[in-house]
Amino acid sequence: MAAQIGPPLWLLAELTYRCPLHCVFCYNPVDFARQEDELGTEDWLRVLRQGRELGAVQCGLSGGEPLLRDDLEVIVAEAHRLGYYTNLLTSGVGLTEARAAALKQAGLDHVQLSFQDSTREMNDFLSHTKTFGLKNKVAQIIKANGWPMVMNVVIHRMNIDHIDRIIGMAAELGAEYLELANTQYYSWAFLNRDQLLPTHEQLRRAEAVTDEWRERLGDSMRLFFVAPDYHEGKAKKCVNGWGSMFLTVAPDGTALPCHTAKMLPGLSFPNVREHSVRDIWFDSEGFNRYRGTGWMKEPCASCDQREVDLGGCRCQAYLIAHDPAMADPVCSKSPHHALVQAAVERAASAPAGPAVVEHPLVFRDPANSRRLSAKPA
Repeated sequence: MAAQIGPPLWLLAELTYRCPLHCVFCYNPVDFARQEDELGTEDWLRVLRQGRELGAVQCGLSGGEPLLRDDLEVIVAEAHRLGYYTNLLTSGVGLTEARAAALKQAGLDHVQLSFQDSTREMNDFLSHTKTFGLKNKVAQIIKANGWPMVMNVVIHRMNIDHIDRIIGMAAELGAEYLELANTQYYSWAFLNRDQLLPTHEQLRRAEAVTDEWRERLGDSMRLFFVAPDYHEGKAKKCVNGWGSMFLTVAPDGTALPCHTAKMLPGLSFPNVREHSVRDIWFDSEGFNRYRGTGWMKEPCASCDQREVDLGGCRCQAYLIAHDPAMADPVCSKSPHHALVQAAVERAASAPAGPAVVEHPLVFRDPANSRRLSAKPA
Protein backbone atom coordinates (compact mmCIF):
# COMPACT_ATOMS: atom_id res chain seq x y z
CA MET A 1 0.00 0.00 0.00
CA ALA A 2 2.80 2.43 0.87
CA ALA A 3 4.16 2.33 -2.70
CA GLN A 4 0.87 3.80 -3.98
CA ILE A 5 0.91 6.75 -1.59
CA GLY A 6 2.56 9.95 -2.71
CA PRO A 7 4.42 12.34 -0.41
CA PRO A 8 2.78 14.97 1.81
CA LEU A 9 3.48 17.91 -0.51
CA TRP A 10 1.96 20.47 1.89
CA LEU A 11 3.02 20.57 5.54
CA LEU A 12 0.90 22.81 7.77
CA ALA A 13 2.68 23.63 11.01
CA GLU A 14 0.07 24.86 13.49
CA LEU A 15 2.55 26.42 15.86
CA THR A 16 0.12 27.51 18.57
CA TYR A 17 -3.56 27.79 19.42
CA ARG A 18 -2.89 31.05 21.24
CA CYS A 19 -4.46 33.97 19.39
CA PRO A 20 -5.35 37.58 20.17
CA LEU A 21 -8.46 37.35 17.96
CA HIS A 22 -11.76 35.71 18.90
CA CYS A 23 -13.25 34.95 15.47
CA VAL A 24 -16.68 33.34 15.41
CA PHE A 25 -15.70 31.13 12.43
CA CYS A 26 -12.32 29.89 13.70
CA TYR A 27 -11.40 26.35 12.63
CA ASN A 28 -9.28 25.67 15.72
CA PRO A 29 -10.85 22.95 17.89
CA VAL A 30 -13.52 24.09 20.30
CA ASP A 31 -11.51 22.61 23.19
CA PHE A 32 -8.28 24.43 22.22
CA ALA A 33 -7.90 25.97 25.71
CA ARG A 34 -7.34 22.51 27.15
CA GLN A 35 -4.50 21.83 24.69
CA GLU A 36 -1.70 23.94 26.14
CA ASP A 37 1.29 21.64 25.55
CA GLU A 38 3.14 23.12 22.55
CA LEU A 39 6.02 21.53 20.70
CA GLY A 40 9.40 23.07 21.40
CA THR A 41 11.71 24.55 18.80
CA GLU A 42 13.82 21.42 18.31
CA ASP A 43 10.71 19.30 17.80
CA TRP A 44 9.51 21.62 15.04
CA LEU A 45 12.92 21.65 13.37
CA ARG A 46 12.95 17.85 13.39
CA VAL A 47 9.45 17.75 11.86
CA LEU A 48 10.57 20.13 9.11
CA ARG A 49 13.59 17.98 8.30
CA GLN A 50 11.61 14.74 8.26
CA GLY A 51 8.86 16.28 6.15
CA ARG A 52 11.34 17.56 3.59
CA GLU A 53 13.07 14.18 3.43
CA LEU A 54 9.67 12.68 2.64
CA GLY A 55 9.06 15.13 -0.21
CA ALA A 56 7.12 18.04 1.32
CA VAL A 57 7.72 21.24 -0.64
CA GLN A 58 5.37 23.83 0.91
CA CYS A 59 5.28 24.78 4.56
CA GLY A 60 2.40 26.77 6.00
CA LEU A 61 2.98 28.40 9.39
CA SER A 62 -0.30 29.00 11.15
CA GLY A 63 -2.15 28.90 14.45
CA GLY A 64 -3.82 30.55 16.35
CA GLU A 65 -1.43 33.37 15.68
CA PRO A 66 2.05 32.06 14.75
CA LEU A 67 3.66 35.43 15.52
CA LEU A 68 3.12 34.66 19.21
CA ARG A 69 5.94 32.11 18.93
CA ASP A 70 9.26 33.74 19.86
CA ASP A 71 11.10 31.13 17.78
CA LEU A 72 9.18 31.81 14.55
CA GLU A 73 12.26 33.26 12.84
CA VAL A 74 14.30 30.17 13.76
CA ILE A 75 11.61 27.88 12.32
CA VAL A 76 11.34 29.97 9.14
CA ALA A 77 15.11 30.00 8.69
CA GLU A 78 15.32 26.20 8.93
CA ALA A 79 12.41 25.74 6.55
CA HIS A 80 14.12 28.09 4.09
CA ARG A 81 17.43 26.25 4.45
CA LEU A 82 15.70 22.95 3.73
CA GLY A 83 14.14 24.33 0.54
CA TYR A 84 10.50 24.75 1.53
CA TYR A 85 8.34 27.49 0.09
CA THR A 86 7.17 29.15 3.30
CA ASN A 87 3.81 30.81 3.88
CA LEU A 88 2.91 32.70 7.06
CA LEU A 89 -0.85 32.77 7.73
CA THR A 90 -1.46 35.64 10.11
CA SER A 91 -3.96 38.07 11.57
CA GLY A 92 -1.20 40.67 11.37
CA VAL A 93 -1.11 41.16 15.13
CA GLY A 94 2.57 41.26 16.05
CA LEU A 95 3.96 41.86 12.56
CA THR A 96 5.90 45.02 13.30
CA GLU A 97 8.47 46.49 10.91
CA ALA A 98 11.25 44.97 12.97
CA ARG A 99 9.63 41.51 13.08
CA ALA A 100 8.95 41.65 9.34
CA ALA A 101 12.59 42.52 8.64
CA ALA A 102 13.73 39.57 10.76
CA LEU A 103 11.37 37.18 8.98
CA LYS A 104 12.51 38.51 5.60
CA GLN A 105 16.11 37.92 6.63
CA ALA A 106 15.17 34.37 7.71
CA GLY A 107 13.85 33.67 4.21
CA LEU A 108 10.06 33.88 4.54
CA ASP A 109 8.52 33.68 1.05
CA HIS A 110 4.89 34.61 1.51
CA VAL A 111 2.48 36.25 3.96
CA GLN A 112 -1.28 35.71 3.92
CA LEU A 113 -3.05 38.44 5.85
CA SER A 114 -6.58 37.91 7.11
CA PHE A 115 -9.26 40.57 7.27
CA GLN A 116 -12.73 40.00 8.66
CA ASP A 117 -14.47 42.73 6.66
CA SER A 118 -14.00 45.97 4.75
CA THR A 119 -15.38 48.12 7.56
CA ARG A 120 -13.76 48.82 10.89
CA GLU A 121 -17.01 48.12 12.73
CA MET A 122 -17.68 44.66 11.32
CA ASN A 123 -14.02 43.63 11.17
CA ASP A 124 -13.59 44.42 14.85
CA PHE A 125 -16.95 42.94 15.83
CA LEU A 126 -16.28 39.58 14.14
CA SER A 127 -12.81 39.26 15.68
CA HIS A 128 -13.91 40.82 19.00
CA THR A 129 -10.78 43.01 18.82
CA LYS A 130 -9.84 46.45 17.57
CA THR A 131 -7.51 45.35 14.77
CA PHE A 132 -8.79 46.95 11.55
CA GLY A 133 -6.35 49.85 11.63
CA LEU A 134 -3.48 47.54 12.53
CA LYS A 135 -4.27 45.23 9.60
CA ASN A 136 -4.07 48.15 7.19
CA LYS A 137 -0.64 49.07 8.55
CA VAL A 138 0.51 45.45 8.28
CA ALA A 139 -0.63 45.36 4.64
CA GLN A 140 1.76 48.26 3.98
CA ILE A 141 4.58 46.44 5.79
CA ILE A 142 3.99 43.36 3.63
CA LYS A 143 4.20 45.45 0.46
CA ALA A 144 7.30 47.28 1.69
CA ASN A 145 9.12 43.96 2.20
CA GLY A 146 8.36 42.78 -1.30
CA TRP A 147 6.20 39.84 -0.30
CA PRO A 148 3.20 38.98 -2.47
CA MET A 149 0.22 40.86 -1.02
CA VAL A 150 -2.18 38.01 -0.30
CA MET A 151 -5.42 38.69 1.54
CA ASN A 152 -7.91 36.23 2.94
CA VAL A 153 -11.46 37.10 3.99
CA VAL A 154 -13.76 34.41 5.36
CA ILE A 155 -17.20 35.03 3.85
CA HIS A 156 -20.50 34.43 5.64
CA ARG A 157 -23.91 35.95 6.23
CA MET A 158 -22.61 38.98 8.11
CA ASN A 159 -20.16 40.22 5.47
CA ILE A 160 -21.18 38.62 2.17
CA ASP A 161 -23.18 41.69 1.14
CA HIS A 162 -19.97 43.72 1.51
CA ILE A 163 -18.15 41.76 -1.21
CA ASP A 164 -17.92 44.81 -3.48
CA ARG A 165 -16.28 46.89 -0.74
CA ILE A 166 -14.04 44.01 0.34
CA ILE A 167 -12.63 43.60 -3.16
CA GLY A 168 -12.29 47.36 -3.52
CA MET A 169 -10.34 47.51 -0.26
CA ALA A 170 -8.02 44.74 -1.45
CA ALA A 171 -7.39 46.63 -4.69
CA GLU A 172 -6.61 49.85 -2.78
CA LEU A 173 -4.13 47.99 -0.58
CA GLY A 174 -2.38 46.61 -3.67
CA ALA A 175 -3.23 42.95 -3.13
CA GLU A 176 -2.09 40.59 -5.87
CA TYR A 177 -4.32 37.80 -4.55
CA LEU A 178 -7.61 37.84 -2.67
CA GLU A 179 -9.19 34.66 -1.36
CA LEU A 180 -12.90 35.00 -0.62
CA ALA A 181 -13.28 31.84 1.42
CA ASN A 182 -16.87 30.89 2.12
CA THR A 183 -17.09 29.61 5.67
CA GLN A 184 -16.54 25.91 6.20
CA TYR A 185 -18.80 24.80 9.03
CA TYR A 186 -16.53 23.05 11.51
CA SER A 187 -15.49 23.85 15.07
CA TRP A 188 -16.49 27.43 16.04
CA ALA A 189 -18.22 28.05 12.71
CA PHE A 190 -20.42 24.99 13.29
CA LEU A 191 -21.42 26.37 16.68
CA ASN A 192 -22.39 29.64 14.97
CA ARG A 193 -23.87 28.17 11.79
CA ASP A 194 -27.34 29.65 12.22
CA GLN A 195 -25.79 33.11 12.41
CA LEU A 196 -23.24 32.64 9.63
CA LEU A 197 -24.91 30.64 6.85
CA PRO A 198 -25.83 32.94 3.93
CA THR A 199 -28.80 32.53 1.60
CA HIS A 200 -28.76 31.31 -2.01
CA GLU A 201 -29.57 34.83 -3.15
CA GLN A 202 -26.70 36.35 -1.19
CA LEU A 203 -24.28 33.87 -2.73
CA ARG A 204 -25.62 34.49 -6.24
CA ARG A 205 -25.13 38.25 -5.85
CA ALA A 206 -21.66 37.81 -4.34
CA GLU A 207 -20.48 35.62 -7.20
CA ALA A 208 -21.87 38.08 -9.75
CA VAL A 209 -20.04 40.99 -8.07
CA THR A 210 -16.83 38.94 -7.96
CA ASP A 211 -17.10 38.20 -11.69
CA GLU A 212 -17.59 41.91 -12.42
CA TRP A 213 -14.45 42.74 -10.48
CA ARG A 214 -12.50 40.02 -12.32
CA GLU A 215 -13.30 41.71 -15.62
CA ARG A 216 -12.43 45.13 -14.23
CA LEU A 217 -9.13 44.10 -12.64
CA GLY A 218 -7.82 41.83 -15.35
CA ASP A 219 -4.42 40.45 -14.36
CA SER A 220 -3.71 43.04 -11.67
CA MET A 221 -5.32 40.92 -8.92
CA ARG A 222 -6.39 37.29 -8.84
CA LEU A 223 -9.70 36.63 -7.12
CA PHE A 224 -10.50 33.21 -5.66
CA PHE A 225 -14.12 32.65 -4.67
CA VAL A 226 -14.09 29.42 -2.68
CA ALA A 227 -17.45 27.78 -3.34
CA PRO A 228 -19.65 26.97 -0.32
CA ASP A 229 -20.50 23.34 0.40
CA TYR A 230 -24.00 23.68 1.74
CA HIS A 231 -25.57 25.32 -1.31
CA GLU A 232 -24.14 23.26 -4.16
CA GLY A 233 -25.44 19.75 -3.52
CA LYS A 234 -21.98 18.42 -4.36
CA ALA A 235 -19.26 17.16 -2.09
CA LYS A 236 -15.65 18.26 -2.53
CA LYS A 237 -12.47 16.37 -1.83
CA CYS A 238 -11.33 16.96 1.71
CA VAL A 239 -7.90 18.65 1.44
CA ASN A 240 -7.59 17.11 -2.05
CA GLY A 241 -8.12 13.65 -0.59
CA TRP A 242 -7.56 12.26 2.90
CA GLY A 243 -3.87 11.52 3.38
CA SER A 244 -3.02 12.26 -0.24
CA MET A 245 -0.92 15.46 -0.04
CA PHE A 246 -1.77 17.42 3.13
CA LEU A 247 -0.20 16.88 6.56
CA THR A 248 -1.08 19.02 9.58
CA VAL A 249 0.90 19.00 12.80
CA ALA A 250 -1.09 20.47 15.68
CA PRO A 251 0.58 22.58 18.39
CA ASP A 252 0.92 19.58 20.72
CA GLY A 253 2.52 17.47 17.98
CA THR A 254 -0.53 15.45 16.93
CA ALA A 255 -0.27 14.66 13.22
CA LEU A 256 -3.52 14.97 11.28
CA PRO A 257 -4.66 14.46 7.66
CA CYS A 258 -6.70 17.68 7.97
CA HIS A 259 -6.75 20.43 10.56
CA THR A 260 -10.08 19.37 12.12
CA ALA A 261 -9.70 15.58 12.01
CA LYS A 262 -8.88 15.30 15.72
CA MET A 263 -12.63 15.54 16.47
CA LEU A 264 -13.36 12.19 14.82
CA PRO A 265 -14.21 9.36 17.24
CA GLY A 266 -12.62 5.94 17.08
CA LEU A 267 -9.41 7.11 15.43
CA SER A 268 -5.94 7.27 16.92
CA PHE A 269 -3.68 9.99 15.53
CA PRO A 270 0.05 9.68 16.25
CA ASN A 271 2.28 12.35 17.74
CA VAL A 272 5.54 13.53 16.16
CA ARG A 273 7.20 13.34 19.58
CA GLU A 274 6.89 9.56 19.43
CA HIS A 275 6.78 8.69 15.71
CA SER A 276 8.65 9.77 12.62
CA VAL A 277 6.81 11.69 9.93
CA ARG A 278 7.46 8.78 7.54
CA ASP A 279 5.84 6.22 9.85
CA ILE A 280 2.93 8.57 10.50
CA TRP A 281 2.30 9.22 6.82
CA PHE A 282 2.56 5.67 5.53
CA ASP A 283 1.68 3.37 8.42
CA SER A 284 -0.63 5.04 10.94
CA GLU A 285 -4.27 4.03 11.24
CA GLY A 286 -5.34 7.68 11.37
CA PHE A 287 -3.90 8.46 7.94
CA ASN A 288 -4.93 5.18 6.31
CA ARG A 289 -8.53 4.89 7.56
CA TYR A 290 -10.15 7.05 4.88
CA ARG A 291 -7.56 6.92 2.10
CA GLY A 292 -8.86 5.98 -1.32
CA THR A 293 -12.33 4.44 -1.66
CA GLY A 294 -12.16 1.06 0.10
CA TRP A 295 -13.74 2.41 3.31
CA MET A 296 -16.87 3.71 1.59
CA LYS A 297 -20.46 2.78 2.38
CA GLU A 298 -23.39 3.29 0.07
CA PRO A 299 -24.25 5.53 -1.69
CA CYS A 300 -20.57 6.43 -2.10
CA ALA A 301 -19.35 2.89 -2.78
CA SER A 302 -21.20 2.60 -6.10
CA CYS A 303 -21.31 6.31 -7.03
CA ASP A 304 -19.74 7.32 -10.34
CA GLN A 305 -18.24 10.36 -8.57
CA ARG A 306 -16.45 8.41 -5.84
CA GLU A 307 -13.00 8.92 -7.42
CA VAL A 308 -13.77 12.61 -7.99
CA ASP A 309 -14.93 13.69 -4.54
CA LEU A 310 -13.65 10.70 -2.48
CA GLY A 311 -16.84 10.85 -0.41
CA GLY A 312 -16.36 14.47 0.62
CA CYS A 313 -15.45 15.62 4.11
CA ARG A 314 -15.20 13.13 6.97
CA CYS A 315 -15.51 15.82 9.64
CA GLN A 316 -18.67 17.18 8.03
CA ALA A 317 -20.10 13.66 7.89
CA TYR A 318 -19.42 13.25 11.60
CA LEU A 319 -20.82 16.64 12.63
CA ILE A 320 -24.05 16.30 10.67
CA ALA A 321 -24.63 12.55 10.23
CA HIS A 322 -22.75 11.50 13.40
CA ASP A 323 -20.80 8.91 11.40
CA PRO A 324 -17.47 9.84 9.74
CA ALA A 325 -17.82 6.93 7.29
CA MET A 326 -21.09 8.22 5.81
CA ALA A 327 -21.43 10.21 2.62
CA ASP A 328 -20.79 13.91 3.17
CA PRO A 329 -24.30 15.27 3.89
CA VAL A 330 -23.77 18.25 1.57
CA CYS A 331 -24.06 15.77 -1.32
CA SER A 332 -27.57 15.51 -2.74
CA LYS A 333 -27.22 11.69 -2.78
CA SER A 334 -26.54 11.50 0.95
CA PRO A 335 -29.36 10.05 3.09
CA HIS A 336 -28.66 12.95 5.47
CA HIS A 337 -28.81 15.73 2.87
CA ALA A 338 -32.18 16.90 4.24
CA LEU A 339 -30.34 18.15 7.35
CA VAL A 340 -28.21 20.44 5.18
CA GLN A 341 -31.25 21.60 3.23
CA ALA A 342 -33.02 22.42 6.50
CA ALA A 343 -30.08 24.59 7.59
CA VAL A 344 -30.16 26.44 4.26
CA GLU A 345 -33.91 26.94 4.56
CA ARG A 346 -33.48 28.39 8.04
CA ALA A 347 -30.92 30.82 6.63
CA ALA A 348 -33.39 31.89 3.93
CA SER A 349 -36.07 32.70 6.49
CA ALA A 350 -33.82 34.45 9.03
CA PRO A 351 -33.60 38.26 9.28
CA ALA A 352 -30.95 39.95 7.15
CA GLY A 353 -27.70 41.18 8.66
CA PRO A 354 -26.45 40.14 12.12
CA ALA A 355 -29.48 37.99 12.79
CA VAL A 356 -31.30 37.75 16.07
CA VAL A 357 -31.58 33.99 16.41
CA GLU A 358 -32.28 31.52 19.16
CA HIS A 359 -28.59 30.98 19.91
CA PRO A 360 -26.30 34.03 20.21
CA LEU A 361 -22.86 34.12 18.64
CA VAL A 362 -20.17 32.22 20.52
CA PHE A 363 -16.81 33.94 20.23
CA ARG A 364 -13.62 31.90 20.19
CA ASP A 365 -11.92 32.57 23.49
CA PRO A 366 -10.37 30.47 26.27
CA ALA A 367 -13.31 30.92 28.65
CA ASN A 368 -15.84 29.70 26.07
CA SER A 369 -13.48 26.89 25.08
CA ARG A 370 -13.22 25.59 28.63
CA ARG A 371 -16.96 25.95 29.22
CA LEU A 372 -17.91 24.09 26.04
CA SER A 373 -15.34 21.31 26.40
CA ALA A 374 -16.46 20.71 29.99
CA LYS A 375 -19.98 19.79 28.83
CA PRO A 376 -20.81 16.08 28.69
CA ALA A 377 -20.75 14.59 25.20
